[in-house]
Amino acid sequence: MLTEAASDGWVVTKRNLLKIKRIPDLVIFSTIQPIMFVLLFAYVFGGAIATPGVSYREFLMPGIFVQTVAFGAGITAIGLADDLQKGIVDRFRSLPMSRGAVLFGRTTSDLLNNVFVVIVMSVTGVIIGWRIHDGFLRAVAAYAILLLFGYAMSWISAVIGLSVKSVEVAQSAGFIWMFPLTFLSNAFVPTSSLPAVLKPVAEWNPISSVVLALRVLWGNTPGGAANGTGFPAHHPIWLSLGWCVLILAIFMPLAIARYRRAASR
Repeated sequence: MLTEAASDGWVVTKRNLLKIKRIPDLVIFSTIQPIMFVLLFAYVFGGAIATPGVSYREFLMPGIFVQTVAFGAGITAIGLADDLQKGIVDRFRSLPMSRGAVLFGRTTSDLLNNVFVVIVMSVTGVIIGWRIHDGFLRAVAAYAILLLFGYAMSWISAVIGLSVKSVEVAQSAGFIWMFPLTFLSNAFVPTSSLPAVLKPVAEWNPISSVVLALRVLWGNTPGGAANGTGFPAHHPIWLSLGWCVLILAIFMPLAIARYRRAASR
């Protein structure tokens, strides 16, 4: 049964990838936005933000990577809401296929889309001066954590996409909660610069954990208080993996349950 579910999921994945191929604007605009963030923060705000021990551009890039895959997960919500609205999910239900194939196919195709965007972002980072300093294996480990986090966020978006009644609502609901989560973190500024009441919230933010894990593995870590304090600053890699596992453990069953209810409407 697991083999059949994987096979059906891959068929749905290919269907979603073909849709992207036919509508290349989806990839183009999901790539342009993070490039704009890189250029704006690096060249407009970079001179005003102090990051001891590391250039701001190297401090910035891990944050942009995590923001990119987190925002990219919003495509999952839009895609599922679109399939529900157009009745495609009902067509899938009429076929002899695994019930989980639609969700696994959707999240897997969005993961592969994230891989492409991350490659483009890596090239952009190298062009503006970002470098990886700690070797090939640690670099690969950082990319693996990044993509795992993006995959976990896709399942949150899947729940959102299956809970709303239109693509327009999914587009708003899929992104609006990302902004405070991303900006209330260490993605763009050190948490030491935040007000005391917000500092612990930012340090325990999943975004902050993944960003710091990438900085550690890539050798882009700032010195002193700019790196953060407490458990999150000392164990970012394990905490990042823990957040990913927790998100998947909560939202995968929720998404599957929502899919069953949504498909039966």
